[in-house]
Amino acid sequence: MKRIILALAATPVALALPLAAPVEAQQRDQGELARVNAYIRAVSTMTADFSQTDRNGQTLTGKLTLKQPGKIRFQYQKGVPLLIVGDGKALTMIDYEVRQVQRWPIGNSPLAALIDPSKDLSKFGSVVPSGDPSILSVQARDPKRPEFGTITMIFKRDAASPAGLQLYGWVALDSQNNRTAVRLTNQRYGVTVPDSAFRWTDPRRLGRPSGG
Repeated sequence: MKRIILALAATPVALALPLAAPVEAQQRDQGELARVNAYIRAVSTMTADFSQTDRNGQTLTGKLTLKQPGKIRFQYQKGVPLLIVGDGKALTMIDYEVRQVQRWPIGNSPLAALIDPSKDLSKFGSVVPSGDPSILSVQARDPKRPEFGTITMIFKRDAASPAGLQLYGWVALDSQNNRTAVRLTNQRYGVTVPDSAFRWTDPRRLGRPSGG
């Protein structure tokens, strides 16, 4: 189970330059990346249900809460003693079963591409052909640092959503080919999200283990 979480939380996003392509294709891709940038900057808050599946087909579900800039929370289903919280500076994984806390700078996580409006996807992202005009996929990777892995964000074109895009989910692949896919449903934008949603209880200070 923890492999699923680590693939989500610990795969850094780094520079990825697109392959050489005709000028028209490059201009089109830059326009698509600009659209994704516009989406990220337009989303002040979002909630969604998520399902998270690893390479072995094991699936966990839960509730995603996002607030710009840099705040995110993955509240897993009942019975899963794990929690992931981004507080604007660090991404923290809390395992209440073993009372363990791990932290990474948000900038070293693939989620930085989604929760840092100041980032410019044209500098570390590339458009991935999907074969479906209703789908826009953007990949972030560093070919010189394969240990960083790869993340691919998947959007559906939707005129009623911010910047005409709806975040469908993403796929993270680490250097050991551990694949984690996250799918979102029931997305809601502009909802009231208090900062308290991104606080958590430190299990190392508890008298006994408890859920998030």
